Amino acid sequence: MPAVPATIDTLAAELRTDSPFVATPTPRLTWTVADPDGGWLQAWAEIRSGETSARVEGRDSVLVDWPFPPLTPGASVAVQVRAGASDGRETDWSEPLEIRAGFLAAGDWSAAPVTLADPHERARPALLRTTFDSDDITSATLYWTALGVAEIRINGTLIDEDVLSPGWSAYQQRLVHETVDVTDLVRAGTNAIAAELGGGWYTERWGFRENAAEIYGGQPALALQLNLVHADGRTTVITTDEQWRAHASPTQASSLYQGESYDGREAAALAGWDQPDFDDSAWTAVERSDGAFREPEARVGPPVRRTEDVAAVEVITTPSGATVLDFGQNLVGRLRLTARGEAGATITLKHAEVLEHGELGTRPLRSAAATDTWTLAGTGEETWEPRFTFHGFRYAQIDGWPGEIDPTDVVAVVLHNDMDRTGTFTTSHTLLQQLHDNVVWGMRGNFLAVPTDCPQRDERLGWTGDIEVFGPTAASLYDVRGFLTGWLRDLALEQSAADGVVPFVVPNVLQLSGRVTPAAAWSDAATIVPWTLYQRYGDLGVLREAYPSMRSWVETLLEISDGTGLWEGAFQFGDWLDPAAPPDRPADATTSVDVVAGAYLALSARILADAAEVLGEPADTTRFRAAAEQAREAWCAEYVTPAGRMMSDGQTAYAMAIAFDLVTDTDQRQRLGDRLADLVREDGYRIGTGFVGTPIVCDALTATGHLEAATRLLTQTENPSWLYPVTMGATTIWERWDSMLPDGTINPGQMTSFNHYALGAVADWMHRVMAGLAPAEPGYRTLRIGTRPLVGIESAATTLDTPYGHARVGWELDGDTVTVRAEVPPNTTAQVDLPGVPATEVGSGAHTWVIAAPEAPTARRPLTVDSPSAAIIDDPEAYALVAETIGRVTPSNLEAFHRTRWSERATLRESVRYASNALVEELNRALATLR
Repeated sequence: MPAVPATIDTLAAELRTDSPFVATPTPRLTWTVADPDGGWLQAWAEIRSGETSARVEGRDSVLVDWPFPPLTPGASVAVQVRAGASDGRETDWSEPLEIRAGFLAAGDWSAAPVTLADPHERARPALLRTTFDSDDITSATLYWTALGVAEIRINGTLIDEDVLSPGWSAYQQRLVHETVDVTDLVRAGTNAIAAELGGGWYTERWGFRENAAEIYGGQPALALQLNLVHADGRTTVITTDEQWRAHASPTQASSLYQGESYDGREAAALAGWDQPDFDDSAWTAVERSDGAFREPEARVGPPVRRTEDVAAVEVITTPSGATVLDFGQNLVGRLRLTARGEAGATITLKHAEVLEHGELGTRPLRSAAATDTWTLAGTGEETWEPRFTFHGFRYAQIDGWPGEIDPTDVVAVVLHNDMDRTGTFTTSHTLLQQLHDNVVWGMRGNFLAVPTDCPQRDERLGWTGDIEVFGPTAASLYDVRGFLTGWLRDLALEQSAADGVVPFVVPNVLQLSGRVTPAAAWSDAATIVPWTLYQRYGDLGVLREAYPSMRSWVETLLEISDGTGLWEGAFQFGDWLDPAAPPDRPADATTSVDVVAGAYLALSARILADAAEVLGEPADTTRFRAAAEQAREAWCAEYVTPAGRMMSDGQTAYAMAIAFDLVTDTDQRQRLGDRLADLVREDGYRIGTGFVGTPIVCDALTATGHLEAATRLLTQTENPSWLYPVTMGATTIWERWDSMLPDGTINPGQMTSFNHYALGAVADWMHRVMAGLAPAEPGYRTLRIGTRPLVGIESAATTLDTPYGHARVGWELDGDTVTVRAEVPPNTTAQVDLPGVPATEVGSGAHTWVIAAPEAPTARRPLTVDSPSAAIIDDPEAYALVAETIGRVTPSNLEAFHRTRWSERATLRESVRYASNALVEELNRALATLR
């Protein structure tokens, strides 16, 4: 049978795959090859558009520079590519890729922002419309933006499936416009453009408690222009102006935090409002709203869309008699309802993430009402979904439903930016699989317009620290390039407005008076997020664009350090939400905030030096390499003892020393790793890190030979741990390790969320180490196959659609061996780093290795109450037996037992101080059963 030839599998232009529109006149191109035979290494490629072609020599196939003249506004081209391999094989030409210029030339934006004149209430949703006549056209392209959010219709038809567009940006400094081809919606004769407009992020009141205030504006506005190209070559531009008409919307009130109220009776009275022949003589003229308007730029990433419908799994009657629907999954979106009832009947929807003692748990929402109301028109079967709000919820309480509720009439609609899913993870360990599923759902819920901290309470902000730690995990799950590229533009603008300091949140709606306060790990998003995108996608463009922001932040750090190389005595979040911190003081972590700050100073300086080297900035490379080394040496001198102990004896301090490469001496690194492993064991293999330490603690343990400790830490189910929330029924990642207490009571802290992705950043370690797929070169040009099978787990696998194509690494346990299988994409190679396998490099295609199964540590038996307590915690069977015995004989001793500091020098007897003779005898009897 003849060999199947290699083919061009995909061809894409930056940075969107959901639309042919690009935001730049010189879009870079990426292609992948399907190669059934394996071993493909590109030697050349040819790109053509029409009669023009360009040749690329070598392996470059990712984000290749545009080889043609820059696109002009409105231009549309078709591009194809073919490639040849180093062994002489060639592909055919790819299918044509349509690329359209989605931008306007500077100064070509002519639309004025318009709004409802004289609204009776603040942030009043509005209907806006105009009509225009058209003859024979060849194309119609709509460019639009809003101070707020909107849905646009032409002749009664929605122009696209986007929701909450155009999203949220730093309004004072940057607006984003949508670009939509509406040629098929415009007809000969009279046409209507109509928009329903809501406040969204623009009119929300930002800040906490009594500090909540209007930051941007009190009334939403719309600006659009429709470019019509006629058959004879003429161009007509229809824009928003004072000739448009406006009316209050049937959506009577809309707020991200408070929810939405809709009156179907008003909607019925306005039937046909989006049609050309509608009589709008009773409507009022619009009013211009130029206050915060800036000429918008084209969208670079995918917008928010409806991505999934989720059905209710149970109808619950609460102890108070309320009707609550359980959707089985904590999600972000809103409800779509279908009902029949009398005109004026009102259905009220209240949303929450959890139930507390059987009732809707709304306390974590703080001042967010998260309540929608729908007043029926009484016209028969009606369907409604809120337009301009979203909620984080698993449970919805429904009041006022006419008759008996049919759960199939209520659907949860999932919303998030419609990014391509690129990575997966599977494992035989059911709790770890659920943990990973929770990470994915947490990301979906919080990648909505900006990378938020949580989606449900009166916050939903772009906290810089959260995405800084979660960025690598995000890139292992979805294509986040466009989404984060846009957000980084806002970060740079807000940073510039704050004289080089990166705010806590972007867009900045919190620190508005005086100098913006910097914070380690949070402000360091300026350096770490662009570097992460470069490492995971090989994107020099985003690195080059972000470089001034990166440099500005490190300059600010050096100014703060004042020549010392340290960052001490200032406000910090530190290792935020370390489980040792009290509920009302989440920054009071075991690891000193100064230790955290100094470590990030050294890390950001080193990243900047590395970026400068990649970008060809030799002077900056030399300068910031020296600054990074000074900071590293100062940190070690101040906080690391010669004996290999940290002055701040917490898990995060040791993890940073190792994972950030702050301690470079091999022997001292090993001593630090040994002490970290001891601390993890002393804590009973429970987590002892917050936002900063959690993403790196397993890496630090693995790098210093303590994979077993990392395994025990990852698979721990007692609180605090990654799996404790899973055992409590969590379907997303919690903000706190104990957002819900074991008795079903919500954590008493005033800051508690059940959908917060930061602590789920361990998923990146699960992909890179547990399954074994990581980039060895930026963009996975070279992969690393570094699988580390874990004791007690039968299989794990990860897949990733890398910039070069589909990759997979997975393993399965079979008796005393493990079979590792990998798929390496065409045009890449892979470094193999497997236990017992000589280091080697392989080419693209399928590969298999068989290695020895990991050995479980030998239990130190026989055991008695006078054995070291460490011998008990190192033996899961013994630990479970002791806990069961104490709980049965003297439950009052159980809490002290769980708080034991497990060590080689303290015995089990000492760990259960004041134990009765009867308990000692029972413990010895139980331990004697172990062989």
